[in-house]
Amino acid sequence: MELVLLCLAVPIFIGIMVALSAIKIIPEYERGVIFRLGRLVGSRGPGVFFVIPVLERMVRVDQRVITLDVPSQEVITLDNVTIKVNAVLYFYVFDPQLAVVKVMDYIRATMQISQTTLRSVVGQFELDGLLAQRDKINQTLQHIIDEQTEPWGIKVNIVEVKDVELPTAMQRAMARQAEAEREKRAKIIHAEGEMQASKELLEAARIMSSEPITLQLRYLQTLTEISAEKNSTIIFPLPVEIVSPFLESMKQNNRASAPTPPPIAPKVSRTQQLD
Repeated sequence: MELVLLCLAVPIFIGIMVALSAIKIIPEYERGVIFRLGRLVGSRGPGVFFVIPVLERMVRVDQRVITLDVPSQEVITLDNVTIKVNAVLYFYVFDPQLAVVKVMDYIRATMQISQTTLRSVVGQFELDGLLAQRDKINQTLQHIIDEQTEPWGIKVNIVEVKDVELPTAMQRAMARQAEAEREKRAKIIHAEGEMQASKELLEAARIMSSEPITLQLRYLQTLTEISAEKNSTIIFPLPVEIVSPFLESMKQNNRASAPTPPPIAPKVSRTQQLD
């Protein structure tokens, strides 16, 4: 009796295990690609479904967005500057059947295509263009990689160049260039300020020449500004019009009191002396 029960329990246990292995649960973000006797049947999920043991095999495919960090690549730009560039790639699987059937490892394949495309695209730009046209480079990378991975059922959403590592000598050269550019701007701004100041001074001189009282008011304002500070020195501006008559009279007196130089005797030649 016990032997009979044991003989019945073994098949029942095997049947239960086979039934449990046939039940598959796929979450919302995954799909199960089914192969029956080596032939592609289709994709199933999400939810619960059955897979025929021994006859059918299931491959899980994640359809969430995958973030792929492209390693740093050494690139020679169009103007023969050696730099290192790395990027980040965002993609997802829109067709699980193609991702399983058309390529062995779609993540590794996408990584290799991203590295190759990054080197080729960046090499078509000069260094200044690479630093200034980052959006254009990202769009070009996204278009090329997406076009190559689309037959595998992969959609590339975003490609972003993260960092551009420049040689030390090139960094110093760019720093000197930026410093020279800033000095040029500073000199131009200073020259423009001098020009505007000269125009304003010219207009102020015209107004003061037409109204002499404005010059005296300006003198008083200067004294007010000086006296506002805590110092013991007071500078009193004296108008030139007041001093100029005294200067003229002093010049005339100096000319009148200057001694008259003696007359110069005419030179007599040696021949005239002998005569």
